[in-house]
Amino acid sequence: MESITVLYIIIAAIAALGIVVFQYLYKQKAKSKINLLLAFLRFIGVFGLLLLLINPKFSQKTYTLEKPNLVILADNSSSISENGAELNELMSSIGASDKISDRFNVASYKFGTGLEVLDSLSFDEKYSNFHKPLSALKNIYNREQTITLLLSDGNQTIGEDYSFFKSNESNAINTVVLGDTTLYKDISVGPILTNKYAFLKNKFPLETYISYQGKVAVSASVLVRMDNKVVHREKVELNADVNLKTISIQVDVNSVGTKNIRVEVTKLQDERNVNNNVRSTSIEVIDEKTKIALVSDILHPDLGALKKAIESNEQREVSFLKPNTANNLDDIDLFIFYQPNAKFKKLFDFVKDRNSNSFVITGVQTDYNFLNRSNLGFEIENGYPEQEVFGLLNNGFSKYDIANFDLTDFPPLLSDAGPVLITTAFEPLLGTQIKGKDIQQPLLTVLEQNSNKKALLLGENLWKWRVQTYRNTGAFSNFDEFIANLVRYLTSSKNKTRLNVDYEKIYEGSNNTIITATYFDEAFLFDPNAKISIKVTDTKTKNTQTSPMILKNGYFEADLSNLIAGNYSFVVSVENYQKSETGSFVINEFNLENQFVSSDYLKLEKLATNSGGKLYYPSQIDELISDLEENDTYVPTEKSTENIVSLIDFEILLAMIVFAFASEWFIRKYNGLI
Repeated sequence: MESITVLYIIIAAIAALGIVVFQYLYKQKAKSKINLLLAFLRFIGVFGLLLLLINPKFSQKTYTLEKPNLVILADNSSSISENGAELNELMSSIGASDKISDRFNVASYKFGTGLEVLDSLSFDEKYSNFHKPLSALKNIYNREQTITLLLSDGNQTIGEDYSFFKSNESNAINTVVLGDTTLYKDISVGPILTNKYAFLKNKFPLETYISYQGKVAVSASVLVRMDNKVVHREKVELNADVNLKTISIQVDVNSVGTKNIRVEVTKLQDERNVNNNVRSTSIEVIDEKTKIALVSDILHPDLGALKKAIESNEQREVSFLKPNTANNLDDIDLFIFYQPNAKFKKLFDFVKDRNSNSFVITGVQTDYNFLNRSNLGFEIENGYPEQEVFGLLNNGFSKYDIANFDLTDFPPLLSDAGPVLITTAFEPLLGTQIKGKDIQQPLLTVLEQNSNKKALLLGENLWKWRVQTYRNTGAFSNFDEFIANLVRYLTSSKNKTRLNVDYEKIYEGSNNTIITATYFDEAFLFDPNAKISIKVTDTKTKNTQTSPMILKNGYFEADLSNLIAGNYSFVVSVENYQKSETGSFVINEFNLENQFVSSDYLKLEKLATNSGGKLYYPSQIDELISDLEENDTYVPTEKSTENIVSLIDFEILLAMIVFAFASEWFIRKYNGLI
């Protein structure tokens, strides 16, 4: 309490005493006991009121005994399952020590992909992430004296390298190595890197590696199988110094469908763990050959140049058609009309009714009156003489990238087209230059109306451009890629559907088998009230399961992690909506936790050293318990807490003031002094 406050209290006592003397003792001849009692009660009441006005503050100290924390962090991944009994025995031994429970606040957790409170250990986690739970515990016990006891085999499958983890100064990490720490001879297959999709009659790349752990030189055979057929065989020689061999091959595909790929390496003599001698994946082979019809009523070198350029991609097939063709048109993805005339009317009507995409190329033999009557979204003035036109690249073209197309030294095209009036949305790829002047007219342009795409080229003799490309670069790729990109744009389409499903064709293990869907109402706004279900069928056993898809943040989700490895098909449907979406996927049988043959005691030792802890082995459990019980570094500490309390918070003072004034009034009233 400050000295000024003490002075105020003394003044208050003097003032209260003065009031009492003036009222009850001054000029009083007889000092009766009643007057003295009333004077005392008045002094208590007045002095109490003055104390409340001064409101002095008092400090109160409380003392508590704070024990350090002992956090037991147990590995719950499947790689520890063989050592599960040993882990449970260790935890029972620690829990049986009364000294430890008296000395520490004990908390138990388990981890796999994340941190959980330990109730029981199942050893079914598919992945082990050490860094994430250690970071979580670091935040939880940030300002408290803590010792963490990590019980694990040290084999990490995901997350940051935990051996470099840095704990707080007040948090030491002791590690206990579970499992066999002996370095055994082992050969394994690494992850398989390949595409998700491959095209029919093409090759796809496949890459993996073979790693070896051991001291003596070994020899092994590597087999790559696709649908149980060997597509590659290779012999590898490895030793302690050269312990990794990359396998990089190209695989042919000759049929469509999902192909199961298996890479295996032969077992070594006395090899303990053969689970990591095999890796599997899948790839979907699709036949996306685009069929393109090149329609012409004349013979021209441009037709051959276009066919060569388009078919430079093996996934495209060009067929020549006459204008009067009426059969086998439904399979055509793109129609290219070369210098059309009135004979093209039936095909133009077919394309219009089918809403197919098209590419119109005009020249000196084009019937412009017929084109203008066909209502294609553009009109071309005719009656102009033949003239040479050069192309100007539109660097601002935004539909796709054309920056690599080089027009250097390209000869002119021949055209007799006049100015063109385009009545729908368009964007030019090439502008027109005549006699060195840009006439602000498109030479090659693309047009879009709703989902329909068209292209228009106002000139012939494209074959000269292809020849010039070869003269410039020694290859046709510059021209061929330009035409290929244009064809790819014209043959692509984006269907605006109300139900969209997103999923992977191949899942490595069932842990992350997730399928998502979005559903839109008739105004194409996301409908969170939709009832969406998914029916999954095992294509081998024909077993099915149907479950609702759960609403997440802006989409619906189905978690299929309960499925075993195999091939599956599914149907996603919406209640009260006619359309459904179907698909198929493959779950590969793979468990990353089974790839380890020994415990990684080196990383656990590095973690313990970096955090001021110590590495233990199960045989040292008595030493561990003794260290926890006897180590003076971790002892309970006494902490004091000072609490500043105002006098007004003391209710007893208020009661005394009320009692004093009430008693004074009652006594005066009773004795007739009022």
